[in-house]
Amino acid sequence: MARILETSESETQTFYDRIADVHNLAMKINGYRTSVANYLQSLDLTFDKNSLVLDAGSGTGIVTLGFHSAGFRPKKTIALDLSINSLKIARDQFEKDEETDAENICAVQGNILQLPFADETFDLVLTCGVLEYVSLEEGLCEFARILKTGAKLVLIPVKPSIVGSVLEILYNFKTHSIEETEEIA
Repeated sequence: MARILETSESETQTFYDRIADVHNLAMKINGYRTSVANYLQSLDLTFDKNSLVLDAGSGTGIVTLGFHSAGFRPKKTIALDLSINSLKIARDQFEKDEETDAENICAVQGNILQLPFADETFDLVLTCGVLEYVSLEEGLCEFARILKTGAKLVLIPVKPSIVGSVLEILYNFKTHSIEETEEIA
């Protein structure tokens, strides 16, 4: 876990600012949006039209796009990421996409360990491949802080595997096992 803590916020931001276009293209090519939409549809994610949803570590918006493709329409979805270039791509995609309710999506630059939201704000938090960059315990605690009582957290982690090990090297992060995540949660 020490390696993950050696990467500073600015290094991670700079890295994703540099690769945002390529990362977005890779996600499109591998059909990740459809996979996310199918996965989210398989979950019990009931909420009303006044719900607030956070896509924490949204990157170029692929999870938000998948969420909207799955037919979910909360009052507001906030796509939060450290990388301003990723957020610019996300905003462009939200505005151009016919399945996305762009008027009700807001892109916000921020750090998942210091979320700029009041306690108990969100009805749902979605996060994909983000807790791999921070202390798992600190990240989960921050999500718990901003979630309303009874709200849901959907984690879409990078699975510990051979591919996960390659991604750990390429992206300088650390995967977490389901057991480790459940123990901390």
